[in-house]
Amino acid sequence: GWFILRWMAKTGRGLMKPEQVGDFMTWMVVGVLVGGRLGYVFFYSIDLLWTFSGSFPFWGVLEIHKGGMASHGGILGVMAACILYGLRNRITPWHLVDCVAFCAPIGLGLGRLANFVNGELWGRPLSAERQADAPWWAVKYPDEMLDPEFQNGANVDGLATMVSNPNGEWGRQTLRDAVYSGRTDVSEAIAPYLTAYYPSQLFQACTDGLLLFALLAVVWWKPRKPGIIGGWFMIGYGVMRIASEQFRAQYLTNWGVSSIWPAAGLSAVMIAIGLGMIWWCGRRNDNPIGGLRRPRTA
Repeated sequence: GWFILRWMAKTGRGLMKPEQVGDFMTWMVVGVLVGGRLGYVFFYSIDLLWTFSGSFPFWGVLEIHKGGMASHGGILGVMAACILYGLRNRITPWHLVDCVAFCAPIGLGLGRLANFVNGELWGRPLSAERQADAPWWAVKYPDEMLDPEFQNGANVDGLATMVSNPNGEWGRQTLRDAVYSGRTDVSEAIAPYLTAYYPSQLFQACTDGLLLFALLAVVWWKPRKPGIIGGWFMIGYGVMRIASEQFRAQYLTNWGVSSIWPAAGLSAVMIAIGLGMIWWCGRRNDNPIGGLRRPRTA
């Protein structure tokens, strides 16, 4: 994102000066962290607001290692940061929203790849008839063995002699650790007993990253009025998130509903806001800005 914004500033495709890009990125980092965490709290786990403990950081909202962040909240936080930075530095906030929206798919895509590498945000299990002969692209997670409700626990426990300290739950833990340490014999032995899942993180890395970036690049190939690119981002992300959410594992939120409904509902709101942004910004008497195509020389 920093390189893209610096390039836009140096080539006259944006309103920021090159020396402003670093400060602007700092504002964006704060916006995504604060907005992303508060988004997770309010959208998925409201009980963290009144969860306190005697150990650091003492308040559940600040325990970002528990639950993490929500992308919808991060987007709202970044938009708020764009408005504040723009007003403070006398730069059209809508143009800053466009700049961030154009760079955002890179971060979203890399974030989903990180989710995949870390084994986070599992996908939906494949259908029962496909479990016996799962396709090559399906994903299996050794951490599934540690779930108390793991259905094939007895079969896995019988493999504990392959590793040291094979006794009950500790045996499963050592099996899991052996897989992550590169023991292919252990991986092959436990694979038949693990559930095959859709690689939803990779799906969303493609939709939220590559496809969304390509869409915005096409739209911003020529200069647009401030806010238009941000509107297209809201629409594109909302549509792709609703589509890809069908492949993610579902769970009950603290609101008592499946996790798919907050995600789909928020995405639908984003689509509506995006349409409104395009309509409203398109009617404003602003000059088009940006454009990826090389400016014509006189």
